[in-house]
Amino acid sequence: MLKTLLALVVLLPAAGAIVAGLLRPRATRAVAVTTSFAVAVLAVAAAWLGYPGGYRASIGGMAWLGPERGRDLFGLLLDPLSTIVLIVVTVIGFLTVLYSTKYVREQNRDHAVGPEDQGRYYFWLLAFLAAMAGVATAPNFLQLFVFWELTTVCSWALISFNRSEKSLKAGFKAILMTHAGGLFFLVALLVLFARTGSFGFDAIGQLEPALRGWVYVFLLIAASAKAAQVPFHTWLPDAMEAPTPISAYLHAAAMVKAGVYLMLRAVGAGGGVPHGVGILLAALALTTILVALSFYFVQDDLKRLLAYSTIAHLGYIMLGAALGALGSTVGLQGGALHVLTHGFSKATLFLCVGAVAYVTGSRSISALGGVARVMPLTATAYFVGVLSVTGIPPFACFWSKLMIVAGALQVPGALGVTIMVLVLRESLIAFGWMLHVGQRVFFGAQTELARAHRDPPLAMSAVLVLLMIGCLVVPLFGIPLVRLIGG
Repeated sequence: MLKTLLALVVLLPAAGAIVAGLLRPRATRAVAVTTSFAVAVLAVAAAWLGYPGGYRASIGGMAWLGPERGRDLFGLLLDPLSTIVLIVVTVIGFLTVLYSTKYVREQNRDHAVGPEDQGRYYFWLLAFLAAMAGVATAPNFLQLFVFWELTTVCSWALISFNRSEKSLKAGFKAILMTHAGGLFFLVALLVLFARTGSFGFDAIGQLEPALRGWVYVFLLIAASAKAAQVPFHTWLPDAMEAPTPISAYLHAAAMVKAGVYLMLRAVGAGGGVPHGVGILLAALALTTILVALSFYFVQDDLKRLLAYSTIAHLGYIMLGAALGALGSTVGLQGGALHVLTHGFSKATLFLCVGAVAYVTGSRSISALGGVARVMPLTATAYFVGVLSVTGIPPFACFWSKLMIVAGALQVPGALGVTIMVLVLRESLIAFGWMLHVGQRVFFGAQTELARAHRDPPLAMSAVLVLLMIGCLVVPLFGIPLVRLIGG
């Protein structure tokens, strides 16, 4: 039963992508919504049936590698960590598709999309969903790498979707930087297989300590490029040339989350991360958080502001992985929970910005004002997203940040206290700045752009309502799952 459900979660969106790419716009939208909804339902059902014991199934291998090495190379995995990622990928994927049915239209004042481009849009979006579902359910590093590279191709196509000079350059930059990082993942794979004869997540523990440290470093480079961590962070703000629903999916659930998932998976495999690697991972995560924070104050484009916020929050997840490497199980669990809580919070914020741009034609902070008077639902969703993403109780990210801070205090010496102070500092500053931006855009004197508009169409508004609910309730599902990680 579970094997069939998990296989369908990967195969159904892939098949839906092909069908959607061949049909007329109205039929394309219907196929995309139906497929993504079915995938979300199947993923939730699989998570329910697999809790708490998890599930692993073999599909096949490559006999030419030998009777032992080539056996059981491909299959399906459902454990607490993969369940977290799978729920984020599929549920937010469905909400992104539903929102897109009204956003990706000729009526969009920000960037109109004609009927001739809608098949291409839904083809790549559903393919992206299939690739990320493959990442989440991969039972070893080899299969994970295959789907990891597919997400790179899908993100390139979607970032470049508008085919303007800026979007084409942004897509090229994204694929160049993330694929370059993927080469380090490939080297780590080759080393792992050559020395252990296995691609299993737990095979890292079979390596001698010095070589194990290098494999972790190679995986860290790959993950940092994928998750836009310093010094690879510059591609993600440029990727805001993508349509806003794609930006939401990219930041909340898709490609960048594959990067942090790799580090959570590698650290949580129990291979004994060298202490120096844990320190390096923590230092890079903290540097990324503070560098991203410094860019908040010079942004006028709402999407670029949210892009830097995403970079910082991916740093939080990497910090949770670092705490796990330094011996804190609670910190690792907090990082895993942040995948879920940040996903719903950031999707809320991005789709609010998409709604504003849809009706006003602008994402400029300085050009907008008084928007709440004509878009009260969108304004409410924005502030719910801010309260959630900055960690104000009882909203979602409060619980994951709390676990990360608690995990930091389990690290002996000054390092744990330093991490706690820096995390609290970032949260306080980000909260203040996001409120300032929200007050400027949604309140105050009404600008010309904000007049004579209203909240977006029903499908878009319904998605904002569902995401606001998610910002409150997802920890109820996530906390029991993450408590099983590393236990």
